[in-house]
Amino acid sequence: MEGEVPTVAPESVKSSGTQSKSQVAYHWLKDRIARQEYTPGYRLVLSAIAKDLDMSVVPVREAIRQLEAEGLITFERNVGAQVSMVDDSQYRHSMQALSVLEGAATALAAGRLSEDDLRRARAVNERMIESLDDFDPSAFTALNHEFHAILFTRCVNPRIVTLVEAEWSRLGHLRSSTFSFVPGRAHESVREHENIVRLIEIGAPLTEIEQVARRHRAATLDAYLAHEHPDEPLGPTAL
Repeated sequence: MEGEVPTVAPESVKSSGTQSKSQVAYHWLKDRIARQEYTPGYRLVLSAIAKDLDMSVVPVREAIRQLEAEGLITFERNVGAQVSMVDDSQYRHSMQALSVLEGAATALAAGRLSEDDLRRARAVNERMIESLDDFDPSAFTALNHEFHAILFTRCVNPRIVTLVEAEWSRLGHLRSSTFSFVPGRAHESVREHENIVRLIEIGAPLTEIEQVARRHRAATLDAYLAHEHPDEPLGPTAL
């Protein structure tokens, strides 16, 4: 499947600051995949992308390799690079991985979160609650990401943060919003958010914070699987 790559204004590339050309190409491509401007199976023509970004093919190829390592792009001989096809098992695996990684990141960040951080997290959760009456799955998912990012980005291990963000990005490609499939899960999710914030606030043991955060993510996967695969027995969704 092949399509023309939308033209990007040269100044948007020039305003990238200290980013290398490969980083510019990487973020440009990743953004279009996340917004599903490039849908699964879309063929990526490196020469066309390089022309639109006003750069050589070399940094574009480097960006493609990085996205391939993240699973967002596949490269086949005699076919070339294309946006990865959606695979239900990939979604499961990403949700399981995020359950473990985000749980650990949230626990390791807990001691570094300020009162202001917790206030901001609660404020975002309030916006999520207010949105339930006029529910928009994509907007709710964006707020959900904002809420969790407040809690996990202060993790003492930056490598874990990088892995969490990579899985969030990968999920954005695999499913625009899980809440589109299980909107009822949103009501449970905001209640669980408050419990996570409360545990951090009272200085609960890190093991408890980690387990609750992991289970929060796993419960969303369970809800999705129960909806999409009702005949399958639910196994453990988090390690």
